[in-house]
Amino acid sequence: MDRNAFAKIVGNHDLYWGNDPFAPVSLKLMYGKIIKIYSGIVLRAELPNGYIDIFCTHGHQGDAQSDGNKFSKWFVSTVWGPLQTFLEINTNSPATNDDSKTLHNQYMYEWSAAQTDLVLITGHTHQPVFKSLTHLERLYLDMETAIRADDQIAIEKLNKEIPKRKREYDYVNSSFHSMKPGYFNSGCCCFDGGTITGLEISEGKIRLVRWIYEDGISVRKVAEEMFLTDLIRDLNR
Repeated sequence: MDRNAFAKIVGNHDLYWGNDPFAPVSLKLMYGKIIKIYSGIVLRAELPNGYIDIFCTHGHQGDAQSDGNKFSKWFVSTVWGPLQTFLEINTNSPATNDDSKTLHNQYMYEWSAAQTDLVLITGHTHQPVFKSLTHLERLYLDMETAIRADDQIAIEKLNKEIPKRKREYDYVNSSFHSMKPGYFNSGCCCFDGGTITGLEISEGKIRLVRWIYEDGISVRKVAEEMFLTDLIRDLNR
């Protein structure tokens, strides 16, 4: 807040923040200053080998059930959200609505792949994506690397991990070997067991992080990370 770096981005659940004229007043009461509300923002990172623009938006854009559907937005925000909380129902896991999730991720990827010197960060699908790859697709690439290196320890570990991830989400893009690494998804803040995923950009890196409970303590773990200089190099290949 002291750097004036906080920005509020609205999504399809944010009926109040996106429509109520008193929403800016509420934010000012919370943070002590006027906070602008956006549907998306672009962050520019100046790098030794050029620059990269990072477009951050919720990602419901283009989803017929969530984009411009006033009834759906009202129902989710006013009825379904509070009901989920009261009944402790979690429908936001990566295993939910696989077909819709796959199609929407494909739309997001195709848009990002058509851009120059820009990456897209969204949420909405409740599934982490890093460099345009889901966790399952990353595991398959790791398995290919382990097989080439005849790394039996890594192969054994991946053989245990892959079936678990396939139960969550079994779709693999046929082009996952050659996808342009311009699409990222922050994932979900309400996984089973209290796990939270998110994206961090700091110290010249972008990271996919997981917050999990271990022995009753919230622990931050880095799932994947890369330097932004490497990311812009890969984007321009």
